[in-house]
Amino acid sequence: MWRIARRPRWIAALLLALGVAAAFAALGQWQLERSIDAATVVERDTETPVPLASIAEPQEVMTSDASGRTVTVEGTWVEGDEVVVTGRESGGEPGDWVVRHLETSDGASLAVVVGYVAPGTGIPDLPLGEASLVGRYVPSESPQQSDFEAGERRAIAVAELINLWRDVDLVYSGYLAVADAPPGLAEIAAPPPEADVELNLLNLFYAIEWALFGGFAVYLWWRLVRDEFEKEQAALAEVEAAAEASSEPA
Repeated sequence: MWRIARRPRWIAALLLALGVAAAFAALGQWQLERSIDAATVVERDTETPVPLASIAEPQEVMTSDASGRTVTVEGTWVEGDEVVVTGRESGGEPGDWVVRHLETSDGASLAVVVGYVAPGTGIPDLPLGEASLVGRYVPSESPQQSDFEAGERRAIAVAELINLWRDVDLVYSGYLAVADAPPGLAEIAAPPPEADVELNLLNLFYAIEWALFGGFAVYLWWRLVRDEFEKEQAALAEVEAAAEASSEPA
């Protein structure tokens, strides 16, 4: 088969197929660049504080619009439900995060990260009673991040916290990182979420399509060479069969 492929006509056909594939690859690259250039940055206001109840509801999965939003919420601290989450960082500084249980004015439970302390410091005296908070509402983390065998809680997981809190009814699926830490705690760094980017899927599809066309051009050359090989093999087999038949005694 490769002897056939090295014939001048098939070498010329291969060069033509590679040229066509290169042209298709260039078209695909152009479509890909257009897809990237036409990408739409999804702008959403995450910094203007809005009431938490206006973008989220207890017992509901957090929406993309609610994730990372700066919100306001009012409620009452539930005494004795404070939790320390170890092995965390804030602005590159290691520390233990302090998580509190807030019962909002609508009767739902909300996990609130009020600040952090140096590792192993413990929880300082915190204000009780009613609270009016501003902070960033972010998704709950997975409990699997914690090392329970070592007695370390490393994740802010709402699913785990509701098993630690005493009185729980309705629960918000995310937690709040407050903007202003109380005395004795340092503020948690809660930067704005990165903007979402939507690619132009039509141009991206065209780029993939041109790449497939280029591959098909090379495959077509290989298929034609193989067809020529099989045709010559069949003709050779017929000649050999005829020769054997003529050499047999009558």
